[in-house]
Amino acid sequence: MGHDRLTVFDTTLRDGEQAPGFSMRIHEKIRLAKQLDALGVDIIEAGFPIASEADAEAVKAVAAAVRRPIVAALSRACAGDIDKAGVALRGAARARIHTFIATSDLHLERKLNMTREACLAAATAAVVHARRYTDDVQFSAEDATRSDPDFLCRVVEAVIAAGATTINLPDTVGYSTPEEIAEFFTSIIARVPNADKAVFSTHCHNDLGLAVANSLAAVGAGVRQVECTINGIGERAGNASLEEVAMVLRVRPDRHPYDTGLDTRAIFGTSQLLTELTGQAVQSNKAIVGRNAFAHEAGIHQDGILKDRRTYEIMRPEDVGVPSTTLVLGKHSGRHAVQKRCEQLGVTLTRFEVDRVYRRMVSFADAHKHMTDAQLRAIVDEVRTSEAAGAAALPSQAGPARIRPDVHGTVTEPGYGHGV
Repeated sequence: MGHDRLTVFDTTLRDGEQAPGFSMRIHEKIRLAKQLDALGVDIIEAGFPIASEADAEAVKAVAAAVRRPIVAALSRACAGDIDKAGVALRGAARARIHTFIATSDLHLERKLNMTREACLAAATAAVVHARRYTDDVQFSAEDATRSDPDFLCRVVEAVIAAGATTINLPDTVGYSTPEEIAEFFTSIIARVPNADKAVFSTHCHNDLGLAVANSLAAVGAGVRQVECTINGIGERAGNASLEEVAMVLRVRPDRHPYDTGLDTRAIFGTSQLLTELTGQAVQSNKAIVGRNAFAHEAGIHQDGILKDRRTYEIMRPEDVGVPSTTLVLGKHSGRHAVQKRCEQLGVTLTRFEVDRVYRRMVSFADAHKHMTDAQLRAIVDEVRTSEAAGAAALPSQAGPARIRPDVHGTVTEPGYGHGV
C-alpha cells in the first residue's frame, strides 16, 4: 500500500497480566501467545523473568511455543535481571531483551534514591550487558514524559550508542495529552543526534482515557512501534487498546496511513479468549469488542442499518471477527427491526401482526429491559392465538390477551405503541 509499517508490540502477557485479577498460569499464557501469533502481532512481551520463577518459566514456554513473533522479556537495568531474561529467552527463535530504568527526577529521588549520573551509567551498562544475549535490545525510560528533556536526550543518545535498537519513551502514569506527546517525541527525535539508528516506541497508559489518542499522536510524530494490550488491560486504568489502534488505522487511513501485520478478523476471538482465561468481562460499551459495539436498539438506528449499514456503522462486524450486527429488541426499537428479527427466526408476519407484535414487545421491553428470541416467539404465538380467538368471537367478547413469556411477570398489551 506504500504506507509506513508500524510494529505492534503486545504486552498483554506482561503489563496486562500485572493488573489485579488478570494473572494467568503458564498453560494459559501459551494459549494466549498462540492466539496473538495468529492475530499477527510483531512482538509478544511474555513476562518479567526476575519477578518470579513462574514468570521465568512462562517466558521460556512462550519462547518455545511461538516461532514467528519476536518474544520479549522485561528486566530492570541491572545485571541479575538481564541474565535471568537472557536465560529464559534462550529457546526463542527471535529474542528481545527489554530493559528499563526511570529517568524522571521524581522517580530517581523518591523511588530509586539515585542521581542522574548513576541512572545514565546504569542505563548504558544494562544495554551493553543485554547485547551479550541478543542484538535486539529495547531500552525504556520509565516516566519519560515527566522527565527533564535535556537529561532524557542524554540518556537516549547514550543507550543508542551502547547498542539499543528500540527506544521506548512511555507515558507511565497516563499524564500526557495528544498535542503534548506529539511535541515531546518530535523534540526528542530532533535533538538526539543518533536518533536515526533506533526505532522509537510509545507505551501509553489510560489514566485519563487518552492512551490510544496519545499513541496515535506519537506515531504522527515519528514513532514506529506501538505498545498495547488486548482489551486495553494493564496497570490501573490499563494500556492503549490493541484493537482500537488497529481499527483506527483501518477505518481512517486518510488520517493515519500506516500498515501493520495484524489480521483484524482475529481481534474478537482474541478478546474473547482473554476474557475466558481471566474471567474478567469486557465492559459492554467498549469500542470494537464490547457487547454493544455493533448492537443497535434505537428504532431510527435500526431502520437505517437495515437500509444501509453505513448509516450507523463505520466498520463491518466481520472485519474484527464479530459474527454479525445485533439488532437489540428493546423499548427504543422500531417495527422494522421487529419484523426483521422475526424473519431471521423464520416467522413471516402480516402487517397487522407486525403492529400487534411490536406494541406488545415495547410494553414487555419497558418492563424487562431485554428480550430474548424465545420471548419474542411467545409474543408472536400469543398474538396469533388471540387473533384466532378474536375471529371466532364477537368483537365485544375479544378482550386484550395477556402473555407470560417468562417467569418475571405478566405484561398486558398496551393500547398504542411508540417509536419510529
